[in-house]
Amino acid sequence: MNSLADIGLIGLAVMGENLVLNMESKGFTVAVFNRSVEKVDKFIQGRGKGKKFIGAHTMEEFVKSIKSPRKVMMLVKAGKPVDELIEQILPHLEPGDIVIDGGNSHFPDTIRRTSYVESKGFLYIGTGVSGGEEGALTGPSIMPGGSSKAWEHIKPVFQAISAKVDNGTPCCDWVGENGAGHFVKMVHNGIEYGDMQLINEAYHIMKDIAGLSCDEMHQIFAEWNKGELDSYLIEITRDILAFKDEDGKPLVEKILDTAGQKGTGKWTGIEALNLGIPLTLIVEAVFARSLSSFKDERVKASKILTRTSPAFKGEKRALVSDIRNALYAAKIVSYAQGYSLMRGAAQDYNWNLNYGGIALMWRGGCIIRSAFLGKIKEAFDRNAQLENLLLDPYFTDTVLKAQEGWRRVVSIAVEHGIPVPAMSSALAYFDGYRSERLPANLLQAQRDYFGAHTYERIDKPRGEFFHTNWTGRGGETASSTYNA
Repeated sequence: MNSLADIGLIGLAVMGENLVLNMESKGFTVAVFNRSVEKVDKFIQGRGKGKKFIGAHTMEEFVKSIKSPRKVMMLVKAGKPVDELIEQILPHLEPGDIVIDGGNSHFPDTIRRTSYVESKGFLYIGTGVSGGEEGALTGPSIMPGGSSKAWEHIKPVFQAISAKVDNGTPCCDWVGENGAGHFVKMVHNGIEYGDMQLINEAYHIMKDIAGLSCDEMHQIFAEWNKGELDSYLIEITRDILAFKDEDGKPLVEKILDTAGQKGTGKWTGIEALNLGIPLTLIVEAVFARSLSSFKDERVKASKILTRTSPAFKGEKRALVSDIRNALYAAKIVSYAQGYSLMRGAAQDYNWNLNYGGIALMWRGGCIIRSAFLGKIKEAFDRNAQLENLLLDPYFTDTVLKAQEGWRRVVSIAVEHGIPVPAMSSALAYFDGYRSERLPANLLQAQRDYFGAHTYERIDKPRGEFFHTNWTGRGGETASSTYNA
């Protein structure tokens, strides 16, 4: 065993344990520490027994056991615990040492912490880690950002432990300055919300309109996973639909229909509102989870706001084909919106994001990993300045071909009273994005009428603003021009 560790990690919950086991399996010696020191002993004597780990019982002992420049990684609950832990670590560091936050921190906190830690003479990395417990052990997607000088020191470790695709390419690369890594992880989580909601809507339509059994849907998802929809989430949905309870009936049908969330989807929606980026599908996915939590109210409402649903008289096979097209087209819109949000944030926070590289980081290890991401990488290889994924030739052609089935699915769902907020909002975005003229001219007239907010004219240069005294009583004074 080496006398000093290559890296240290604080936080021996399941994710932390799996990540350090991953590191050790790649040849690194790892120092481990935990607030409850009995966990350290339990790990060293259990899963870590006989391996290259250095257990520490105090912060001082832990930091001293790591090679310089020290790489100290935290895997603790986001928020105040991270700030408190940083304050415990810093007194034991030397200039140039690196503090790494591998939790699900909100990116503004990472921006603040990077500035603070750098002001003390140290380096800071805030990194998204996706893939869950299994990914942590076998190879996650890793999205680091923060102090750029820290990357050369942590790169060998992170790229060694990350998932690999395309002949060994690591699903890990430098994302950008200060909070960029955690921002990209936040968007990843938002897209995850959207992907899951779209799959749930497909399931809902097949079950309630087409009357398909879980076994039949299992076969459909198995088939979908062999084509362009090939992804981790489609794969696990296939497996879930086939899983039987002790009585031989599908377990999924016995699970209460109320969904939880940890907040990253909400953060994504809030940041989209702050930046003025239309992130409609992901926000609807967040609200769909919120609505699901109103279980008792929904049960009561179902008896008052009764629904009459016409019998489905179409061809089930044709409907399933349309659902597949709707799912894929809406998925494209979801990623187009997510990438627009990253593009807007890069401009606002002065980040230099590699959009194709981000798609490659998501190709393996993470929850949204899919074959589809390879198409996004190819799109940005063709045009690094691509404004919107929908404008790439592959995605343009795919969505245009899919739209007839997509529209039929949304229409059938509406006719039968089946909520499809993600699929329908994606379609509305698609139609809005490709509209040369929207009714916002009337909106601007309304704003000018009641608030003298001014408007631009199509027969005058952009940037020239006008106000009309619509009633003859309002005078000519206009409000200052602003975007809200």
